[in-house]
Amino acid sequence: MTALTMQLRRIGVSARQIDRVLLAALAILLAVYLFDPARLVPSITFTLDAFIGTAPYLLLSIGIAAYATASGADNLISRAFAGHPVRMVFTAAAFGALSPFCSCGVIPLIAALLAMGVPLAPVMAFWLASPVIDPAMFVLTAGTLGTDFAVIKLVSAIFLGLMGGFVTMWLVGRGFLSDPLRDGVGNGGCGGAKVRAPRDVVWKFWQDGERVMKFRKSAIANVIFLGKWMAFAFLLESMMVAYIPAESVSGLLGGEGVGPIAIATLVGVPAYLNGYAALPVMQGLISQGMQSGAAMAFLVAGGVSSIPAAIAVFALVKKPVFALYLAYALAGSFAIGVVSQVWLA
Repeated sequence: MTALTMQLRRIGVSARQIDRVLLAALAILLAVYLFDPARLVPSITFTLDAFIGTAPYLLLSIGIAAYATASGADNLISRAFAGHPVRMVFTAAAFGALSPFCSCGVIPLIAALLAMGVPLAPVMAFWLASPVIDPAMFVLTAGTLGTDFAVIKLVSAIFLGLMGGFVTMWLVGRGFLSDPLRDGVGNGGCGGAKVRAPRDVVWKFWQDGERVMKFRKSAIANVIFLGKWMAFAFLLESMMVAYIPAESVSGLLGGEGVGPIAIATLVGVPAYLNGYAALPVMQGLISQGMQSGAAMAFLVAGGVSSIPAAIAVFALVKKPVFALYLAYALAGSFAIGVVSQVWLA
């Protein structure tokens, strides 16, 4: 076993996780070499140039995520779930937009909150807002698609959380969704059980050797995870630029009206890669004629309700809650796409 493999296992990243992406990239390059060798060097050059251009934003996002982990700042999220129900929904939506959780990573936290009796409305607000954006995602979105796009995505995350939270509160107030978790998962409810107070945040974490190690592990894990996915995404973008005719994109997703936005909303769920890899892909499609609103709908719908996340949610909550979750994701993403298209046009 090599020293690199041992280090990766210590930080929770297996060689198989890396190889899966690298093998896919190598398979693409091999196919290009066999069937269109003239495209091989331009594709590699395109990928390297795009990666180098994004590197400053990538490093900044990694630093933000590692600092939040090492200092314990991410534990502040639990403080959003206390107080008056209306204030809880507002706070949970805002904290969700700032939290470093993806659509799958937020599931264990949601299960714990519901099992402890935290009301479903603020949990739903956090649940919907969290996967759409976070500080690291905001920085990368601004670097890839522009600051206006990133700001609208941030506002969209909060809007989606508020919509889901207040509609859920209205339904719960009329006797629906009183027991959201499936049997055996935990005893959810709409009472006022309190979440345990989080540990104190150590902002100057570098004075603690254990936290410095946590920062290092988080940074290495994020370099590997983000680096491999961003490189793979840029390679996919180079393929799209080379082989997807601009007129095809314009015809499907670049036309006028809400049709392309509706298609992007539905396609976003199965086609979504992950939040970071999807950004350069959307950049490539926008340059070929895709509506900005359609790109926003794709990113929001895929971020909230990707297939892996939907499967995890289905296993966690009862069918009415699952159906409501999907309805929020699709209807909210479509509405966000329409508004974004008007704003960014």
